[in-house]
Amino acid sequence: MSSRPQSQRDPSEGSEDTVRSYVEKLAITLTDIGLQRTAARVFAALTVSQSGRMTARELAEELSLSPAAVSGAVRYLEHVGMVARERLPGERRDHYRLYDDLWFASFLKRDRMLKMWRDATIEGVDAVGAGTPAGRRLAEMADFLDFLVTEIPALFDRWHEERGRRAET
Repeated sequence: MSSRPQSQRDPSEGSEDTVRSYVEKLAITLTDIGLQRTAARVFAALTVSQSGRMTARELAEELSLSPAAVSGAVRYLEHVGMVARERLPGERRDHYRLYDDLWFASFLKRDRMLKMWRDATIEGVDAVGAGTPAGRRLAEMADFLDFLVTEIPALFDRWHEERGRRAET
């Protein structure tokens, strides 16, 4: 998704129409798995931008969105740990960028959320009574969340090892 004329595009880059089509396809996929529609489109646009960073104005123009829609989308994406806001020295506009290690950062934030969810679920067991059907359901949920909280750090470690091996080849 570039505003450069076709003649100035790197030949290895896809055509603008192909890239725009892909952005919408990725956004639909992300929406289908639970991301808000506009946030999904903004995330997709950032993902395909060569720099991985854009201003709100660039996002609004690229996606034909209102500034308010972009503002809400980037606020949501910041909240869930999928983008970061930054301002370069001497500039007046914020830029939104993908994290360098996006998936690690995103899942690390989700790991903290899982811990909060697990802890709240454990409180629920105490509130409704461990021997009740609701208590057993909450206890099962807490056990599952605790399993994830335990296993996710090991997955992160394995990913970094795998990533290092891939970088060596």
